[in-house]
Amino acid sequence: SLNPCSVSVLSTMSFKVCVCGGAGGIGQPLCLLMAMDPRVAELSIQDVAQAMVPAAGVSADLSHLDTACKVKGYAIDTAKPPKEQLEECLKGCHLVLVPAGMPRKPGMTRDDLFNINAGIAKGIAEACAEFCPNAVLALIVNPVNSVVPAIAELYKKWGKDPKKVVGVTTLDCVRASKFVAESAGGNAADIQVPIIGGHAGATIMPVLSQTTPKVDLKQDQIESLDKRIQDAGTEVVEAKNGKGSATLSMAYAGARLGKAVLTGLAGGRATEFAYVQSSVTDLPYFASNVVFGTNGVQEVLDIGELSEYEKGRLEEAKTQLKAEIEKGIEYAASN
Repeated sequence: SLNPCSVSVLSTMSFKVCVCGGAGGIGQPLCLLMAMDPRVAELSIQDVAQAMVPAAGVSADLSHLDTACKVKGYAIDTAKPPKEQLEECLKGCHLVLVPAGMPRKPGMTRDDLFNINAGIAKGIAEACAEFCPNAVLALIVNPVNSVVPAIAELYKKWGKDPKKVVGVTTLDCVRASKFVAESAGGNAADIQVPIIGGHAGATIMPVLSQTTPKVDLKQDQIESLDKRIQDAGTEVVEAKNGKGSATLSMAYAGARLGKAVLTGLAGGRATEFAYVQSSVTDLPYFASNVVFGTNGVQEVLDIGELSEYEKGRLEEAKTQLKAEIEKGIEYAASN
């Protein structure tokens, strides 16, 4: 428990946060949620000059909120490296949230998507390594399973701390809480479901046997929840009729992770599931419960006891994840 003195410190600490891709579908609501956090004294909203809504417009809009947060927009020219344009935007940042990159378009393979988005993430990471190397870099850039290893390995290559690079998988946990509550009863806000592995398809592995508070689920419920949590993104894409994907729920989840990071930086203790450099399995990157502290990732917690069904699923998840991690590591080696 915190003594009263440290509580007052926690509430008065203030931070600079940047959202890269801040004028996009996830970026705008994510900026709103971060601007509403009283600990965020400065918010940089960065996007590309050709964004449908200019970063300066999102910043002007949010600058009218009756909060103490100072908001500023930054647009970059994609013809020039971000590093040459983002010094003022990033200097002094404690947390950089990155919902940037392209969504997957019809006819585009995952490889095509990875090559484009890894390039976008690398440009931002180079600028962060230069101007805010101690900031936590929280990536919401698909495919997360490959992009996070790529950027963390580049951080190593550049002599920076790869533990600063965090893959945001919080949305899987948010969805799981809601779906379990709908299936078994209870209040979603009180239900916590560990989600380990990665952030795509079969790599998303709910550990329903460890749900708190304990929930009694039949095997058929477990299997259908497992599948629904994996495929939840598609539910939203289909409901939006091809006109978008999960943006609002993703922003909500990204802000939850961001707030956990800020609580840790302020000297508190916060845990969230996230995809990070890890030694809890034989894979070098893995999503599990992470303790955030004054340096960002403080501890990566073990995955605990699994049921027989979950042990089988873990092997399936690891097989797919291994190949996706290797793709990211190869990218870093050749860039």
